[in-house]
Amino acid sequence: MLVTALSTNAELFAPEARLFPDLGQLGVFGTALADGKALGWLVNSFTIATGTMVLSIGLGIPLGYALSRFSFRGKVVVALVMLFTQMLPEALMVVPLFALFRRFDLLDSLGGLVLANSAFVLPIVGLILKGAIDGVPRELEEAARIDGARPLAVLLRINLPLIVPSIAATAVIAFFHAWNEYVFAVTFIFDPQIQPASVGIANFIGELGTPLQTVMAVALMFTLPAVVFYLFAQKYVVAGMTAGAVKG
Repeated sequence: MLVTALSTNAELFAPEARLFPDLGQLGVFGTALADGKALGWLVNSFTIATGTMVLSIGLGIPLGYALSRFSFRGKVVVALVMLFTQMLPEALMVVPLFALFRRFDLLDSLGGLVLANSAFVLPIVGLILKGAIDGVPRELEEAARIDGARPLAVLLRINLPLIVPSIAATAVIAFFHAWNEYVFAVTFIFDPQIQPASVGIANFIGELGTPLQTVMAVALMFTLPAVVFYLFAQKYVVAGMTAGAVKG
């Protein structure tokens, strides 16, 4: 992407491919950001991804705790239904969700996209955190209850510190899901000012021509925040995804 963004049209279609970027073409990034649209798209994407991450984890923690620690009728069925939701493609839900969003005035709203993305990512977040909480010894919770701790305090003070790696792993999953999401964004958002970058980049594709350098410059800026976020959290991801695989 960097090499393409910093190449001229003649160089892009030359018989020999360029292997290294031409730093003299850095002005393409300034051109891409000149009108402020690209920066606005990135801010919108960050808002949606962060909101989805916070909401899905905030709901996924008590969901995972309930599935792990409480016994109720239909518990296995609930877990299976949550797992089966991951088989549904987003395109299948666009029409009913569009009708629902129009009824509750959630169209053209970043909050609406946060809700839609959270609904799709919450089941997998809850199941991962359930597996992590399954690996926390019950004796620790029993000792806390003997000391007078209430269920919420047990969850916040005993379980949460021990499942931080799993929380980090689910945070990466939720963030990337919302950051890359396109179907809901292009369907539920009409105002160009609040479009995320996934939709904004697609708008560069024209009938008569596509500015490849500009597309790649914006795409690179769209990719870097997600890569940086993953590099920051990667040390927790493997531990978090394997937590709960072995009990005891």
